[in-house]
Amino acid sequence: MKTLLALLCITTAALAAERPNVIFVLCDNLGNGDVHCFNPQTKHRTPNLDRMAKEGTRFTSYYSASGVCTPSRAALMTGCYPVRLNMHVSDRGGLVLQPVAAKGLNPNETTLGEVMKSAGYATQIIGKWHLGDQPEFLPTRQGFDSFFGIPYSDDMTRDKRPEEWPELPLMRDEKVIEAPVDRDHLTRRYTEEAIRFIEASREKPFFLYLPHAMPGSTSDPYASPAFKGKSANGHWGDSVEELDWSMGEILAALKRLALDEKTLVIWTSDNGAPQRRPAQGSNLPYKGWGYSTSEGAMRMPCIARWPNHVPANRECRELSSMLDILPTLAALTGAALPGHAIDGHDIRPLLFGEAAAQSPTDQSGFFYYHMDQLQAVRSGPWKLYLPLETKRAGGAKRLTARLQLFNVVEDVGETHEVSAANPETVQRLLQLADQARAELGDENRAGKGQRPAGLAARPTARVKE
Repeated sequence: MKTLLALLCITTAALAAERPNVIFVLCDNLGNGDVHCFNPQTKHRTPNLDRMAKEGTRFTSYYSASGVCTPSRAALMTGCYPVRLNMHVSDRGGLVLQPVAAKGLNPNETTLGEVMKSAGYATQIIGKWHLGDQPEFLPTRQGFDSFFGIPYSDDMTRDKRPEEWPELPLMRDEKVIEAPVDRDHLTRRYTEEAIRFIEASREKPFFLYLPHAMPGSTSDPYASPAFKGKSANGHWGDSVEELDWSMGEILAALKRLALDEKTLVIWTSDNGAPQRRPAQGSNLPYKGWGYSTSEGAMRMPCIARWPNHVPANRECRELSSMLDILPTLAALTGAALPGHAIDGHDIRPLLFGEAAAQSPTDQSGFFYYHMDQLQAVRSGPWKLYLPLETKRAGGAKRLTARLQLFNVVEDVGETHEVSAANPETVQRLLQLADQARAELGDENRAGKGQRPAGLAARPTARVKE
């Protein structure tokens, strides 16, 4: 019996030793074409991200679950399509939640923070939350030990709606500590706060969620004086290059603290760069802009790095998405999955570069929703744009759409429409779309698997006391 107990203790200790710290970095509105290791033609200098890619794996068929902020973050936190959670539109019918919104991520949902906390991890969010600014929806009520950041987008400032919105608040936990916050210094301050958290948590497993505010939703992004005016692409480029600096500082801290080989770092963006004139961000080589269901809006740059575990200098072209983050981290840390339906999959075989590993999403399909409308389906290399008599674009504008099929792995620019030559593939993807409509809904059709969002009875503004 003593021998058996000793073996069990050794096995448990070995498993615990393999559980990584996790840092998940999420940029805001950063496109695939904004980073050199995904687009060598970019004007931006991103040496730290380039080095991270050489030391890890680039995922080049990794998707956000939405082309806009709030829905994509709801998907990351829950492993569920936003439409399943009724987080696909705001309480006012818009694309994202605004200040003093009654709506928020339902506290009954199991979040990524709660999953990691259940596995014994210290949990911290530093950055942009955007899943509800009322007390019951804040990160500290959704599985995070602490919160330092802004509760919604950096462009939601009082000058836009002085009678409704407060000054842009910087919060620590549930208290506003500054208002308005100086957006020029957010990236630097978030980075410094992240390093303090890593230093304080070095002796125990930790989960850091770092959703940056930049390049952000404003037409004139912000950067600190050390970076302002230094890039070849105006304020957008300044902001991107400061984000690259931030990643370099965090990776350097991990090495300095001997945590480098104990920490899985994932870096990505919530959705693609929005269309601006003149152009600022880039989603190349993909077509389209943020806030839509185009590849440019939802196909994100993604790098994963964990020395001696995640293969170095590798590209993974298999289909994956932010829906997969929660189940994958649950499996890595030994945490239980939520007791309700989720849509993501455990993609550890893809993460670890196992031979012949295939995407588990190929069978179930990946669904491109804009608000409550299903607009496209992907399975394997194939993306099918569904035929729509009225296709949503932006908040209300409606267009028409014809059925189109592309191989978005080999034809990343979607230059060759091939539906006529692949009728069996078209039919299979149409069947997957029907399954999604039944489970998740589609416009005026409710899905059997949908769950309610949270609603605050009397929403109030977050202001400095």
